[in-house]
Amino acid sequence: MGQIKLPQNPQPQEWQAQELSQKRIADYKPFNFVDGEGVRNSLYVSGCKFACPGCYNKIAQNFNYGQPYTQELEDQIIADLAQPYVQGLTLLGGEPFLNTQVCLALVQRLRAEFGHTKDVWSWTGYTWAELQQETPDKLALLRELDVLVDGRFLQAQKDLTLQFRGSANQRIIDVQRSLTSGTVTLWANLIK
Repeated sequence: MGQIKLPQNPQPQEWQAQELSQKRIADYKPFNFVDGEGVRNSLYVSGCKFACPGCYNKIAQNFNYGQPYTQELEDQIIADLAQPYVQGLTLLGGEPFLNTQVCLALVQRLRAEFGHTKDVWSWTGYTWAELQQETPDKLALLRELDVLVDGRFLQAQKDLTLQFRGSANQRIIDVQRSLTSGTVTLWANLIK
C-alpha cells in the first residue's frame, strides 16, 4: 500500500520571503466570484514551498513562474478595486506569505486609498499558530487582512462541498477579531 504524501512543514521563520520570492505573479483575475465573498480582484503570486499533494494550482508553486509584478499591474488592480461593485482583494498563489514584498505593498496601498471600504482575503498554507511565530513581514501582512483561510491542503480531508476551502482542516478566520481577542475567531458568514 502506498504511503500518503503530505505537504512540507517548515520550522518557524525557516522560509524567508526576501530569500525566496522572485516578485512574480502567476495570474491576476479581476471581477470574479469564487475567491471569497462578493466580487473580488484576485492576485495569484508565484512560489510556494508547502508543495501540498493535490494542489489545485501546482504550476504556481514555482517561484519563477509567470510574469514580474509591475507598477502598471498594481495601478490596474487599484483601478479595478475602485469599481463600486468590487468588495475587495484576494491574495492566493502560490503562497502570499512567501511573497510579502508584493502582497504587503499592494495591501498597504489599498488601505491608503480605500481604508477599510474594501476587504482583503488571503489563502495560506501556514496555520494561524504558525504565523504567530513568523517573521515581521509576515506578521505585518497578517495585520492588514480581514479574512484568512489557513492551513495546508490535505488530500485525505478534501471536501468539495466546503465554503471557500478545499480540505476540512482549513479554517476561514476573521483576522481582526482574532487579533483583538487573542484567540482564533471564525468568519461570521461561515456556512457550517
